[in-house]
Amino acid sequence: MRVSAKSDYALRALIEMTRRGDTGPVSAEELGRQQEIPHGFLQAILADLRRAGIVVSQRGQSGGWRMNAKPEDVSIADVIRAVDGPLVSVYGLRPEAVSYNEAAEVLQHVWIAARSSLREVFENVSIAALAAGKLPDTVTSRTADEDAWQPH
Repeated sequence: MRVSAKSDYALRALIEMTRRGDTGPVSAEELGRQQEIPHGFLQAILADLRRAGIVVSQRGQSGGWRMNAKPEDVSIADVIRAVDGPLVSVYGLRPEAVSYNEAAEVLQHVWIAARSSLREVFENVSIAALAAGKLPDTVTSRTADEDAWQPH
């Protein structure tokens, strides 16, 4: 899986919003400045997050963006799906929709297993956990293995 800049920026913007607490909406300009996200790109990302119900915008002098959902109820998977679509796709199709001939049908099982593995991490880490810097043990245990940090 490749994490897109769009997903990375979306998560960083939501972490920034969450860390601010209930101080009111924050402008896209401020989010972009704090997280070094290009403004035009961030506006498109925030629009995707709004369509997914994760954030809302407020117009006016003290306007800006704020979380629409509780940060503990929004997972990394929710954010990736909102801005990039399914966690795993095979040439644009969901793994369960792919079909192969008998010789290669085992590949579908690999794609399904990969999606399951991603879900195990991405669906169990909330924006609140990211903002607090406290990941679930099931996630931190995966980073304890030295091999996890090695490029292959």
